[in-house]
Formats: sequence, structure tokens, C-alpha cells
Amino acid sequence: MTVRPDNRLADGPMTPVGCATCGASVEARKSSWEQTSVQWHEDSVQRCLERRASSPRPGTNGAAFPGCQALRESIRAAAVRGELPVQDGAPLPTNPENPEHEVTHA
Repeated sequence: MTVRPDNRLADGPMTPVGCATCGASVEARKSSWEQTSVQWHEDSVQRCLERRASSPRPGTNGAAFPGCQALRESIRAAAVRGELPVQDGAPLPTNPENPEHEVTHA
């Protein structure tokens, strides 16, 4: 059996992003506004407040961690600021009904 090389990062490498809440640093890549890949480092696992507070389910060895909301928000903010490229190039989706997505005009 031939193993195909993994070239998903050829068009856009992982980028370091720090959590604004706890300072944990991860490597992130946004394929689109809806899809994000995150690579945790051991020190970030220990530093993340939400990760430390989560209770692992019996038999899962802690693998069932659903993700950190604070880090998710930090990654999104980095993408909005242009510090984390969004690979598909689509503009940031907005929802005028949601005050969180309010667009202000100068």
C-alpha cells in the first residue's frame, strides 16, 4: 500500500497564536472562517485555564476536551486583524442581527 504524502500545509503553514486570556500559545491554521486547525504544545496544555478546568471522562484519558472558548476567540480575532491568514480568501461573514458582529462606519 502506498501512503500519500500529507501536503495540506503546503498552501498555508500553521501560525503561532496566543490566547488573550491565559497566554497559552498554539499553532493555528484557518482553511476558512468556519474551519480551524489547532496544534497544542505541552506547555500550552498546562497553561490553558479552560483545559485545566475540564474534567476528563472516565476512560478517555482527557482526550474529550471540547476546546477553549477564550482561545477560539483569540484565534478569530487574529484572523480578523489579518495576523492569521484565512486560506479560502472569503470575506469575514457578518450577521447584522447579532450585535457581536456589528459593523461600525467612521
